[in-house]
Amino acid sequence: QVQLVESGGGVVQAGGSLRLSCAASRSIFDFRAMGWYRQAPGKRRELVSFIESDAKTVKYVDAVKDRFVIYRDNDKMTVHLQMDSLKPEDTGVYYCNQYPTNPWDYWGQGTQVTVSS
Repeated sequence: QVQLVESGGGVVQAGGSLRLSCAASRSIFDFRAMGWYRQAPGKRRELVSFIESDAKTVKYVDAVKDRFVIYRDNDKMTVHLQMDSLKPEDTGVYYCNQYPTNPWDYWGQGTQVTVSS
């Protein structure tokens, strides 16, 4: 069964922190790079960060570098995103999925992050 369950979102003030978590089914998680994506209001979903299956390589988009940290627990099939120094422009729905994705891929419900100024 395909499963992606994101959690950890919330409402925080600018400068605050949140830690997002994602539990994935084995069919999505095993031996795959995993990414965090976000969709801001009125915008398309975009990649925020990804981590390779061995966790040795991570990448971030410029907008979140030095503020976000992605990591994974391969035993628990979870991937996390530690978000610090949050800005209002980080507001959106955050999703996890394999990286890269395919047009036909299943997506979970996501978790809402709202950063107030």
